[in-house]
Amino acid sequence: MMNASEKIRIIAKRKKISLSFLADRTGQTRQNLSNKMARGDFKESELKEIAAIMGLTFDPVFRDENGDIVE
Repeated sequence: MMNASEKIRIIAKRKKISLSFLADRTGQTRQNLSNKMARGDFKESELKEIAAIMGLTFDPVFRDENGDIVE
Protein backbone atom coordinates (compact mmCIF):
# COMPACT_ATOMS: atom_id res chain seq x y z
CA MET A 1 0.00 0.00 0.00
CA MET A 2 1.34 3.41 -0.96
CA ASN A 3 1.71 6.12 1.61
CA ALA A 4 0.49 9.70 1.09
CA SER A 5 3.89 10.96 -0.07
CA GLU A 6 4.14 8.31 -2.78
CA LYS A 7 0.63 9.09 -3.98
CA ILE A 8 1.34 12.83 -4.06
CA ARG A 9 4.50 12.26 -6.13
CA ILE A 10 2.70 10.00 -8.63
CA ILE A 11 -0.29 12.30 -9.05
CA ALA A 12 1.89 15.40 -9.30
CA LYS A 13 4.00 13.75 -11.99
CA ARG A 14 0.91 12.70 -13.97
CA LYS A 15 -0.49 16.21 -13.76
CA LYS A 16 2.90 17.81 -14.45
CA ILE A 17 2.83 19.68 -11.14
CA SER A 18 6.17 20.30 -9.47
CA LEU A 19 6.79 19.96 -5.77
CA SER A 20 8.05 23.55 -5.86
CA PHE A 21 4.64 24.63 -7.17
CA LEU A 22 2.87 22.65 -4.43
CA ALA A 23 5.15 24.14 -1.80
CA ASP A 24 4.49 27.66 -3.06
CA ARG A 25 0.71 27.16 -3.23
CA THR A 26 0.64 25.71 0.31
CA GLY A 27 2.73 28.59 1.68
CA GLN A 28 5.80 26.61 2.62
CA THR A 29 9.33 26.28 1.36
CA ARG A 30 10.33 23.55 -1.07
CA GLN A 31 12.65 22.18 1.62
CA ASN A 32 9.86 22.01 4.20
CA LEU A 33 7.57 20.15 1.80
CA SER A 34 10.42 17.81 0.85
CA ASN A 35 11.01 17.05 4.52
CA LYS A 36 7.32 16.29 5.05
CA MET A 37 7.34 14.08 1.97
CA ALA A 38 10.36 12.17 3.29
CA ARG A 39 8.77 11.65 6.70
CA GLY A 40 5.22 11.20 5.44
CA ASP A 41 4.31 13.75 8.07
CA PHE A 42 1.12 15.47 6.93
CA LYS A 43 -1.90 16.82 8.75
CA GLU A 44 -5.25 15.87 7.25
CA SER A 45 -5.84 19.54 6.43
CA GLU A 46 -2.57 19.66 4.46
CA LEU A 47 -3.54 16.60 2.43
CA LYS A 48 -6.89 18.18 1.64
CA GLU A 49 -5.16 21.38 0.53
CA ILE A 50 -2.65 19.53 -1.66
CA ALA A 51 -5.46 17.48 -3.19
CA ALA A 52 -7.45 20.63 -3.99
CA ILE A 53 -4.42 22.23 -5.64
CA MET A 54 -4.12 19.15 -7.85
CA GLY A 55 -7.83 19.22 -8.70
CA LEU A 56 -8.72 16.27 -6.46
CA THR A 57 -10.50 15.64 -3.20
CA PHE A 58 -9.02 13.91 -0.18
CA ASP A 59 -11.49 11.76 1.70
CA PRO A 60 -9.95 9.71 4.51
CA VAL A 61 -11.94 6.68 5.60
CA PHE A 62 -11.51 3.70 7.86
CA ARG A 63 -11.78 0.32 6.18
CA ASP A 64 -12.07 -3.13 7.70
CA GLU A 65 -10.00 -6.17 6.76
CA ASN A 66 -12.31 -6.78 3.76
CA GLY A 67 -11.78 -3.28 2.42
CA ASP A 68 -15.28 -2.16 3.37
CA ILE A 69 -15.68 1.37 4.70
CA VAL A 70 -16.44 1.47 8.42
CA GLU A 71 -18.86 4.26 9.30
